[in-house]
Amino acid sequence: MEENIRPPLAVRARPWLIALPALLVLIGILYPFLTAIYYSLTAYAFNRPGSVDTFVGLRNYTRMFTHEDFLYSTYITFAYALLSTGIQLSIGLIVAMLLNRDSRLAKIFTPTLIFPMMIAPVIGTLIWKMMMQPSVGILNPMLNAVGLPSLQWAAVPETALFSVVLVDVWMFTPFAALILLAGLRSFPSAPFEAARVDGASFWFTFRNLTLPMLTPFIIIVVVFRLMDSLKMFDIIFAMTEGGPGNTLMTYQLTAYRTGIQFQRLAQGLPYAILLYIIIYITSMYLIKAWGRAQRRAAGY
Repeated sequence: MEENIRPPLAVRARPWLIALPALLVLIGILYPFLTAIYYSLTAYAFNRPGSVDTFVGLRNYTRMFTHEDFLYSTYITFAYALLSTGIQLSIGLIVAMLLNRDSRLAKIFTPTLIFPMMIAPVIGTLIWKMMMQPSVGILNPMLNAVGLPSLQWAAVPETALFSVVLVDVWMFTPFAALILLAGLRSFPSAPFEAARVDGASFWFTFRNLTLPMLTPFIIIVVVFRLMDSLKMFDIIFAMTEGGPGNTLMTYQLTAYRTGIQFQRLAQGLPYAILLYIIIYITSMYLIKAWGRAQRRAAGY
């Protein structure tokens, strides 16, 4: 009868060693998140260190939902995210379809798409902020040259949202274009050749072939850009710090101003936690939609 040979310690520990990096990352994510939830249930403020032990329950959340600026902050958060994502997706699709050709121009412009993404968002925003200066910027003279009036850009509430969305679109539309271009170049050529032989129009081919097969890539763009736009901080803060007034006070900016600048951390954290819940629910829905789109594109 053979004796049971116990595997060496290195072999027994191998599964734990493989899982260790993922476990450390999980701890690094969960510990700050759970700490933030705990602090949000207290009266903690930086200028009152002992207040962390004062448990107030859901009072900070009630204060957030009943605050006079909460609905406006919600509107700005979603307006910024939906506008920037929608414009980037639309322009990115047009650019991808223009570059999806075997031409010298496409070969020249495709590598240059990554240039805006190589610039840090804060640096890119400061460059645009200088160009938008009414007195010394170059954008207003360009508008005047084509017969359009000058704008105050981010200096007035009427055009502040448009100004920051413009910077976001310039910086991240190349990401959408490159993802969609990769999708277009992965398509099989046989269905399109058959449609061309049958005399199908461009719109018919786009609606019945290109768009269904491109849907998984479109959802990928929406997932990344919508999630990033919902939690956008650096572009808005570098451009206006949430102003003029409270014009661009998104959830992120409100959490920062209340929790860090005003030192009332417990009152600012509910905005960040609410934003996390919104992003989590939205991303889960989009990921499920991506799975369904992939199965449809594969013919399942």
